[in-house]
Amino acid sequence: MFDHIGLHVRDLEASIKFYTAALAPFGHVLGSRDDTSAGFGPPGAPSLWLYVAKTKSTGIHLALATTKRALVDKFYAGGIEAGGKDNGKPGLRKDYSPTYYAAFLVDPDGNNIEAVCTA
Repeated sequence: MFDHIGLHVRDLEASIKFYTAALAPFGHVLGSRDDTSAGFGPPGAPSLWLYVAKTKSTGIHLALATTKRALVDKFYAGGIEAGGKDNGKPGLRKDYSPTYYAAFLVDPDGNNIEAVCTA
């Protein structure tokens, strides 16, 4: 459904560090960068864009899908190591569905970033 997503961030360097670590388990890399923006995604196809905010960010929720629970765990570990804040450790969320395995992190700008595996 989506072609790309753009997030406004206050500290581009801190956000690049966070997303580089948190998205590495999915094979996503920093594919484009200048003084005011950075793009992440599969090599050669950035689809998550970070833009230096001109106003205070209000925060969003972004869920990233994967087919392996181990990648959810790696997303969480990498994001925590890179300065993200815990908003829900990796585990089953049976109140969502019997197979909904997810982890939640708050990025440096207060956005709630989730990795989810429903397999």
